[in-house]
Amino acid sequence: MIDQKTIEHIAKLARLKITSEEAVAYGEQLSKVLSHFQKISEINTDGVLPLVTPSEIEFFAREDEVKKEYTAQQMVANAPEKAGNLFKVPPVV
Repeated sequence: MIDQKTIEHIAKLARLKITSEEAVAYGEQLSKVLSHFQKISEINTDGVLPLVTPSEIEFFAREDEVKKEYTAQQMVANAPEKAGNLFKVPPVV
């Protein structure tokens, strides 16, 4: 089982405030999850090809085509504020 100190450290890293009781409960839960992953890692997958999707679908990708559908003026036409052909936004410090 994952100890309470480790759970409290993880909570601190995640900036979560948890009680001692919650740390114990989360330790038990996380230990169960990790044991399931351990069981999965023990499965022999030799000769099994990687799977992109479980269903039999054909890969389809369209050709990339450059299209100029809108002008810069059309894109900023409804902007609340603009500077030339650019959107004007508050400065970020």
